[in-house]
Amino acid sequence: MKFPRVHTLKEIAELIDAKAVGPENYPISGCNEIHVVEPGDIVFVDHPKYYDKALQSKASVVLINKKVSCPPGKALLVVKDPFTCFNKLTTHFKSFQPASKSIADTAVIGENTIIQPNVFIGNNVIIGNNCVIHPNVIIYDNCKIGNNVTIHAGTSIGADAFYYKKRPEGYDKLLSSGSVIIEDFVDIGALCTIDRGVSANTTIKKGTKLDNQVQIGHDTIIGENCLIASLVGVAGCCIVEDDVILWGQVGTNSGITIEKGAVILGQSGVTKSLKGGKTYFGTPAGEARKKLQEVAKMNQFLRDQKKI
Repeated sequence: MKFPRVHTLKEIAELIDAKAVGPENYPISGCNEIHVVEPGDIVFVDHPKYYDKALQSKASVVLINKKVSCPPGKALLVVKDPFTCFNKLTTHFKSFQPASKSIADTAVIGENTIIQPNVFIGNNVIIGNNCVIHPNVIIYDNCKIGNNVTIHAGTSIGADAFYYKKRPEGYDKLLSSGSVIIEDFVDIGALCTIDRGVSANTTIKKGTKLDNQVQIGHDTIIGENCLIASLVGVAGCCIVEDDVILWGQVGTNSGITIEKGAVILGQSGVTKSLKGGKTYFGTPAGEARKKLQEVAKMNQFLRDQKKI
């Protein structure tokens, strides 16, 4: 999330009641999660296990719950609860704006685009030319849809990230300020759900096709010309490179990469990153030929045991 203007370290410290470590006029242009931070951004960290990763990231400012040695060229914002303060920044700079119409006045809809009945289009949404948006589709604020996109009935684009912190009194939600970008020539089936990024964008790239009832988690990037069959669930912060095929009921862990041209056979569970150009099967997913051989050997072993 980028701020409307550059703020100083002093301004942000006063906003969230933090102790600043660094020059008062140190410039800050936004805040983001660690996997998408850029110079000028704030990143938050609240566990010692991840201190070094945050301090060595591209972020210019680290929002942290302990005063530590600050690397050269960076600044710190020290608070008791970085998670809550990150939410304060989201609320201040990108607060929720209630809708007053089914299609917001600030939405931009391109030429020859068809909007069917009962569609909701939120604030600042951009939809390109020659699109078809079928009934009961919901497109949340700030989403961007390219040209020649088809979205089938009941699909929801831009719901909040599934991101919570466990506290003694229950779960505390990390507020979402990101969005969803759907590029040109993407087809999205019925009843799909594509969550927005926490502070950046969830992206479906050019030419990718989604079947019905597909879930794409927050901040995930789906490459060009991918094919994703029904009941697939891709967790948050994943990278699915170009020309990947995910067959029905595939599920993934968060934060993994599936490289270009990989094919994941149905009902497989992807628990770690996979190399491209190969076919995978099983849980945990492995190269399909080897996995199928293992299944055949296990079945033969069980048959032999019954004969004993």
